[in-house]
This record gives sequence, C-alpha cells and structure tokens, in this order.
Amino acid sequence: MSDTNPTAVRAFAPQPLLLAQGRLAALSWGRADAPTWLALHGWLDNAASFSRLAPLLVEALDIRIVALDFRGHGHSAHAAAGTDYALWDYCYDVLDAMDTLDIEQASLLAHSMGAAVSCLLAAALPERVARLTLIDGLGALNTPVEETASQLRKGLTAYRRPLSRAPRYPDVESAVAARVAGGVTSVDSITATPLVERNTQPTADGHVQMRTDSRLLKPSLVRFTPEQVLSLLAAIQAPVLLIEGEDGILGERSSAVQARQAVQGLTREVLKGGHHLHLEPRAVAQVAAVIVHHWGSVEW
Repeated sequence: MSDTNPTAVRAFAPQPLLLAQGRLAALSWGRADAPTWLALHGWLDNAASFSRLAPLLVEALDIRIVALDFRGHGHSAHAAAGTDYALWDYCYDVLDAMDTLDIEQASLLAHSMGAAVSCLLAAALPERVARLTLIDGLGALNTPVEETASQLRKGLTAYRRPLSRAPRYPDVESAVAARVAGGVTSVDSITATPLVERNTQPTADGHVQMRTDSRLLKPSLVRFTPEQVLSLLAAIQAPVLLIEGEDGILGERSSAVQARQAVQGLTREVLKGGHHLHLEPRAVAQVAAVIVHHWGSVEW
C-alpha cells in the first residue's frame, strides 16, 4: 500500500452505533458478521481517529472495526456529576462495549490514551484480550511515588473550581485551527479535521460548540507510579504490535525503552509520521500495510 485507497474509503463508509444502553457512541466499518476489532482513541480525540485507517484494514483483513467514543468524548455521554475521569474508568467502557457486541476475547486497535487503556485491560484481564495493536502509545502516564501528595493536591484543587464553558467557534474551520494551534502534540489541519468534525455540534446562533466534557482537562487525582506501570506491562500475555511515529511521543526516551523491554512478545515498527500517524494521509497506508503484514495470517 503506497497511498490511501479512496475506493476502500468509499466502500466502507462508517455506520453509527450506540452501545452500553446508549451510553457509548461508536463508528463501525465492515460486515456486521465479520470478526470484530475494537478501536480505542486518544485523549480528547474520538472514534473518527480511525476514519482513514479502518477502511483499509477492513478491506485487507475482512474484519469489522468498531471504534468507540470514550465517555466524555465525541458523541458518548459525559461521566456523571461528581465523578472522575480516571484512566482505569475507560476499561469499563471497553468491557461494556464487548458485552454489547458479544465479544468474549477482543482484538484491540488503540492509539495513545487508548493504548494505555488497552495495556491495563490486557494486564488485568488477560483472558479477555487476544491481541494488541498499539499506535504511538505504551503503558500509561505516571507519577513518581514521592509526588503523590502534590498530584492529589493539583487534582483536588482543580475539581473545586467551577467548570469552564465548552469552547465555541464561528465555524468548523475555526475549531480545526484552534486544535492545530493548541494541541498537546503536533497535528496539521488535514489530520485534525475528522476529529474536530465529530467533536463539534451546531448552536442556535449558527456557531459550533465542542462536545468534549471540560472535566477532561482537569489533572488526575491519582496516577500509577512508574514501577506500577512496568509491572502492568510485564503482566500482558497477548501478543503486541507497537507502531510508533518517528516524530511521536515514545522514541528512545528512557521510560519508553523500559516500557518496551517490560512487554513480552512485543514487535516494534517505527514509521515516518507523528503522534497521529494513523490519521495522517501520508502515513496511514504504511500503518495499514504493517498491520496487515503482521496479523494477516492470523485466524480470527
């Protein structure tokens, strides 16, 4: 695959789904009776993160891909008032989606924060995870044990402040420009557009407003320690394919090297691209080619 296949993209247009009694929204590509992969997006992203990769994989592997909107993201419901968005809470979203789709053992395709959630689930419930395909994410954000009190202080202080209003923009193009300018990781407008389009809704005065729960921007009350993260990674039994971008967030940082060394049965591929390489038009075909080559002979 040398470039995105426009025929595949048209042939496998996404179908909207509601899961977990309507709590979770999702997008589905492929035949409803095909073996299903669950796709998990990154922080502040949504199911459209896989809108360019999923059609290529569905065509090549004859699978179905169901991409979730995690709670508080995209079209999914926000977490209840007075509750938190802890990383492990997203594991319930995955398990609820698996129950709705009648999936006993999941193949997970996951990016960034979604990759962290996948690692937690695979470590804690290895019988529920068949394989992991992780895109520019491994392990989880962590806090050294000596910083536990200061992390809790930041979280408690932030949660006592009034919630900010959801950002509003004159149009989607302005919202895309804001995402490009203010993103935590570098992303261009072409890459960001599907994410922003799914994450905006029109207002009565003709503007657009972000759907994302503003509580997602508040710091976590508690994080795993680095030692806990490595212990979790060592507990993963499923085979792992890790695809990193040359300009992504992992690379040769000592924490990333330690994380890769902790996982048994990990295959690593580094491709040209950034943190969202699976959504970058110039990189997505190569990401698909690596996944197809690695898993193409597996019996689903």
